[in-house]
Amino acid sequence: MEVQERPASGYADVYARRYADMVRLAALTTGSASLAEELVQDAFAQLYRRWTEVAEPERWLRRAVVSQCTSWVRRRVLERRHAGTVEEPPPVEITDPDALAVRAALAGLTPRQRAAVFLRYYADLPEAEIAATLGCRPGTVKSLLNRGLAAMREHLDD
Repeated sequence: MEVQERPASGYADVYARRYADMVRLAALTTGSASLAEELVQDAFAQLYRRWTEVAEPERWLRRAVVSQCTSWVRRRVLERRHAGTVEEPPPVEITDPDALAVRAALAGLTPRQRAAVFLRYYADLPEAEIAATLGCRPGTVKSLLNRGLAAMREHLDD
């Protein structure tokens, strides 16, 4: 498939429209707002380098952010396993009790479940788009959402 030449100004439009959403996705997945900003900046830098090659920049960007976060979480798990403990990022100030309860319920999910829940219920993406973003099949997305929501319900009902 041949990619059409796009003006560089389109990159700025994508950045302006999607930066905040991508940071929210990364923060939810990693648990750190500052780390999320760094990972999203890296993804945007990669997109800029490939701007003329990428047919669907917003889809590519979501996939890149999820991949960056997944890699970071895997490294973090390995660090903890081999080093014992790793310094925790400072917590984000949230005072609303309902928001705290939902955040705690989300924290109990796996990173892929959190990403699926975010992409479905915050970004309002269809299952096929979530599957493309997460690099899995639509049936896997259904399973991730079903198990994730069940775990959240259980946590919130306690």
